[in-house]
Amino acid sequence: MEIIEATRSFEAWLKEQITVVRPDLDYKHQQMRADAFLYFRATYYRWAQIWPEYCRKLARAEEAYVVGDLHIENFGTWRDAEGRLVWGVNDFDEAHPMAFPNDLVRLAVSAFLAAEASDHFNLTPEETCKQLTGGYREQIESGGEPFVLMEKHPELRRMAVQDLRQPAPFWQRIEAKSALARHAPPASARKAIRDLLPGSIKPAYRILTKPKGLGSLGRQRFLAMADHKGGVIAREAKEVAPSAWLWASGRGKRAGRGNPWLEKIVRAAVRCPDPWWEVRRGWLVRRLAPDCSRIDIDELVHHRDLGLLLYSMGAETANVHLGTPRKGRKRIRAEWADLPKDWLLHAAREMHKVTLREWRAFRKAGKRKLAG
Repeated sequence: MEIIEATRSFEAWLKEQITVVRPDLDYKHQQMRADAFLYFRATYYRWAQIWPEYCRKLARAEEAYVVGDLHIENFGTWRDAEGRLVWGVNDFDEAHPMAFPNDLVRLAVSAFLAAEASDHFNLTPEETCKQLTGGYREQIESGGEPFVLMEKHPELRRMAVQDLRQPAPFWQRIEAKSALARHAPPASARKAIRDLLPGSIKPAYRILTKPKGLGSLGRQRFLAMADHKGGVIAREAKEVAPSAWLWASGRGKRAGRGNPWLEKIVRAAVRCPDPWWEVRRGWLVRRLAPDCSRIDIDELVHHRDLGLLLYSMGAETANVHLGTPRKGRKRIRAEWADLPKDWLLHAAREMHKVTLREWRAFRKAGKRKLAG
């Protein structure tokens, strides 16, 4: 199956699972043609289909609770129940048990692509993989620890509170990328949002006109915003779909509704959870705020110490995998110890090469062939 055929097949399957927003898919295809990193972020379904072919030995490794669609823009901040600022993985849409090396290989490939697109990304592939595996090794052997940014991790804390994440510019960007919804969201979405809003607030519902996330483009997605006690509050509701891993592995017909692994993997991870993150009535609802959002690549590549940042990303990946039941964790540690020294570099280089080849094929095929 080539990339165009795979895209058609996946999107046809997705339409059987959820209500698809066609204009968002058209925008997604446009972004996929524009840039290799954007293509990578938008095509987890293709990764899930081909990585077991190109990394066969790794794909047969011990299964873990994994993120699936992991990349360097899949990290952000939130406030835990104690009000502390926490950093970590913030998108688990594709979460599902699969071979544990998947997340690290995909994370490394995303870093390679980011390095090619930015003059500020000053790490070589070798150094990138060294940092990712170093952080992962430390956490998987120690049992893990969440990234609470109060007393520890000053570099991550500085990144989390920089100018772009201050209230005024944050809400301005939200306003610029959304518009008032012409029609009320489905009742299930309104009820799910209402459950996570204080009191009897009646929010204004908005839709994204310039969506930022790529992997989930095509899903219904609503913003609920309101003025509350002197400031702005917001909740995002996104329709939950089964993991693309099921489609890629040929088990898509038995997918069922939603993604039961989504909450299970998040709750099991070594993590300080976001108390405003819930799956309700088929919708993932979460609070949006300047300190509760994803960190974009423009903020990442200007980080003072990219090595430390990637080390932390490797460590946070292990925090997620440590949610795997105890017997699985023991086998992961044993298999990790037996992996060759440069396993990640070799696997990531192979998948990077394949990704670029497929992106060029997708771009060359153009809009007409995809629609035809």
